[in-house]
Amino acid sequence: MKLQGNVRKQVLLGILVSTALVLYLIEAMLPNPFPLPGVKLGLANIVNLLTLAHFGLGEGLFVAVIRVLLGSLIGGTFTGPAFIISFVASLLSTLAMYFFLRLEKVFSLISVSIVGAITHNLAQLLVVSILIGTFNIYYYLPFLLILALPVGISTGYMAQLVKKYLENFQGSKSD
Repeated sequence: MKLQGNVRKQVLLGILVSTALVLYLIEAMLPNPFPLPGVKLGLANIVNLLTLAHFGLGEGLFVAVIRVLLGSLIGGTFTGPAFIISFVASLLSTLAMYFFLRLEKVFSLISVSIVGAITHNLAQLLVVSILIGTFNIYYYLPFLLILALPVGISTGYMAQLVKKYLENFQGSKSD
């Protein structure tokens, strides 16, 4: 019985990683809807947030790390600056979302998603400022923070819509 539950979890994590990767690749192919470089819709973050909410930190970090690694390998950015920026930002935003998810009586999935978007932007700027050796990049921060709100709201809302289906999948155990 326990083995069957373990297999179900592994299959679901595989589906979540695959979904996050596909969303990441689709987003990479779309033209940037924002007039600023580096700003994205964060579609893969929907899956990361769902994984954190459904399983916890270990699985959330697993999905984030595997998605960034595979996405950078497929996209040809592995070990380059874009990979480093994405990797650090994904890890830090996942940790921030996990922390705020633990306060679920205070924060909804939407507000946790906003925190994730803001943290992701802050982490990106931190890494870029270290890579280029100047903190002048932080002049870009107000624009990123303004755009983090609609991005965080939309990804959080989508995660909220999908969450009940994920719970139904896990709840349909026949063991």
